[in-house]
Amino acid sequence: MIFNYIRVSTALQNTDRQLLNVSCNREYTDKLSGKDTNRPQLQAMLDNLREGDIINVHSMDRLARNVQDLLSLIDTIMKKDATIKFHKEKLTFEANKKTDAFQKLMLTLLGAVSEFEREIILERQREGIAIAKQKGKYKGGKKKLSKEQINEIKAVVMDRTTNISQLAKKYNVTRQTIYNLIK
Repeated sequence: MIFNYIRVSTALQNTDRQLLNVSCNREYTDKLSGKDTNRPQLQAMLDNLREGDIINVHSMDRLARNVQDLLSLIDTIMKKDATIKFHKEKLTFEANKKTDAFQKLMLTLLGAVSEFEREIILERQREGIAIAKQKGKYKGGKKKLSKEQINEIKAVVMDRTTNISQLAKKYNVTRQTIYNLIK
């Protein structure tokens, strides 16, 4: 089977530029940060992965934003005797084939650049927030749900009368928001 894995950082971002004209049997799309591997669609894809399967990913930073996670995910995929292809970097890690030293170097180097890029973005964000706070302009993000709505969601989840997707649609939030509330 051929899987396409697509990831953007937020629900508002568009996935159209990733894996254009790359056909697949099944597509997995996460609209979450790549800061860790705790992404529902990524985990579902890994659970469904079988020997001989192929995973297409637009670029390495779509799979992971730090070197450790990137190497770990590729190792997991290879141990399942599957293949992963990074289209932008033109790197392929094939099942049952030994990875050459140059490929591993490029993977580690490009993964490190991706991790560095993410850290710089976060640093700039923190600097901007600190300046805005000093000027009294930063109030934090607006709450999407009232305390009443949060209590209502928690009660519904405890009663198990509605699934998470239905709750997310009802309150116009993501499933991850619901999961964060019930932790």
